[in-house]
Amino acid sequence: MKNQAKILLIYTGGTIGMIKDYSSGALSNFNFADLLTYIPELQLLDCTISTTSFDKPIDSSNMNIGFWVQLATIIEENYNQYDGFVVLHGSDTMSYTSSALSFMLENLKKPVVFTGSQLPIGDLRTDAKENLITSIQIAALRNKGAALIQEVCLYFEYKLYRANRTTKINAEHFEAFASLNYPALAESGVNLRVNETALLVPESDENLIVHKNLVSGVVLLKMFPGMDRDTLEYMLSYPEMKGLVLETYGSGNVTTEEWFLDQLKAVIARGIPVINVTQCSGGSVTMGMYETSVELKKMGVISGKDITTEAALAKVMYLLGQQISPQTFATFFETSIRGEMT
Repeated sequence: MKNQAKILLIYTGGTIGMIKDYSSGALSNFNFADLLTYIPELQLLDCTISTTSFDKPIDSSNMNIGFWVQLATIIEENYNQYDGFVVLHGSDTMSYTSSALSFMLENLKKPVVFTGSQLPIGDLRTDAKENLITSIQIAALRNKGAALIQEVCLYFEYKLYRANRTTKINAEHFEAFASLNYPALAESGVNLRVNETALLVPESDENLIVHKNLVSGVVLLKMFPGMDRDTLEYMLSYPEMKGLVLETYGSGNVTTEEWFLDQLKAVIARGIPVINVTQCSGGSVTMGMYETSVELKKMGVISGKDITTEAALAKVMYLLGQQISPQTFATFFETSIRGEMT
């Protein structure tokens, strides 16, 4: 029908796109052109569905910046032809990819919904069918002729989240993701309930801009008791390091050992941004609350506030690609640009 929303389904790889050969027990990717064969229920949706796929679907553990650019390019090239996009992706790195896409797609006014599954689509107990059907249904939602959802999201096990607020928390349960610092955008039950007050509202009427220049060379360092001086010095002396994300204790705390603080000062002196994020699943960095974070604030470490590690890494790569100066980097990072922090 003429008024039906047009949805593009993009398969990058992952468990959701696999079927089991019951004679051998082996898993293999199925042809998404035959999607209706496996999920005939899709014919009941009030939208038209087209499919495309990476030429060679990948395990999400192999995801990298090059594949992020490839995915963003597919959306860019099809943006004017479709009303919404559903990205099928392995769950292990889904929060990383979807966070990155949220920064890469500026002025987005259509839904980009990531989903996947814990069990293959042909498995008797699979979660793939519900995740896929509802993701498509969400991507097709309209309000006064425009898309109701206008941001990058992640749907899994009856809940829709802002993508750059998510973290994978479980490798076995169907409820694999959480968004501990931001409410769900929608919940699926007998009815699909959308939390419209939580949705991201575009601030600009400008056309979509796709940012493809992401900078690698970002180091993630997780604090732990027993970290020694020589190891730290070796890691932080890496000459090609462009950014450092520091996963700290609690509300942003680190050891107050002088050798540790001196190493961080040396990194900052090289013009490299250092971001402080909490290694806790929920909560926020508040530098200066305890003595163990006062020195970080003094030396110019940037507060990640309540951003996730996944979103922090993606945002650093994105901002470095925008060639933000070291003098203004903190201001840009500490300002929410895609709803990634409170």
